Amino acid sequence: MKHDDDHEPQEPSEPETAGELSAPADAGRIRVRRMHRRDITRVWEFLIRTFREVNRQTVEYQRPRSKQRFVEQYDDDGIEQLLFEVDGDLVGYAECAFNVTGSDNWINPRYFMNRDMRPMYVEELAAHPAYQGRGVGSFMLEQLEHIARLHGCTHMVLEVAENNQRALEFYRKRSFTKLDAALFLARKLEHEPELLPPRPLKPAPPAPPKKGKGSKNGSANKVAKLDAPRSAGPSTPAKEKNKAKKSPAPRAEQPED
Repeated sequence: MKHDDDHEPQEPSEPETAGELSAPADAGRIRVRRMHRRDITRVWEFLIRTFREVNRQTVEYQRPRSKQRFVEQYDDDGIEQLLFEVDGDLVGYAECAFNVTGSDNWINPRYFMNRDMRPMYVEELAAHPAYQGRGVGSFMLEQLEHIARLHGCTHMVLEVAENNQRALEFYRKRSFTKLDAALFLARKLEHEPELLPPRPLKPAPPAPPKKGKGSKNGSANKVAKLDAPRSAGPSTPAKEKNKAKKSPAPRAEQPED
């Protein structure tokens, strides 16, 4: 059952009279109430702080995954959200449902239908770290059990990480037994790195020779040698023969009359 802020029952406020010395009737006691829309941001920040350490150690992220999803849960009539306070400070949050709802659910309802079970799903149970061991968790669980009985439920079903030993001990002491297990398995893949290993750098090329005073004359001599005419060299019989073939034959002179 949800309460809109405009129609919600007024909560008792602290006395404003300066001379009032008596403490509130519920001082030092755990008080439970339903969550209202104005509490959404406050409760969301409480869950972030409470589950920060748990989310560092577990594969599955604790719900809700986003604030938007948390707002949607408030608007869902099938979800019960309870706040537990001590002297106005939020020390606990409990969330339960009687049907599988939401896009991030983890329950297969057929499992319970086939076994004639009518469960209450405990979606969230968060206690302030500073108040753990002081009866907050026990009171929250007792409150949920009371609601479950009123709705005709036969079982309370919840999920807890296998490596969360403190939570496991808490539930086992209260007669919770293992229903099923989902293990996250992983295998390391052996493969070559995408980037090649470092490679040695090649030595730098030798520096060009420095120009001296005689370098200009040397260049001139080199050019002169290249421009010098080729020596004819000694004649050979083959060359003479080729020369004779190329020379035109002398014209025969006509005898004079």
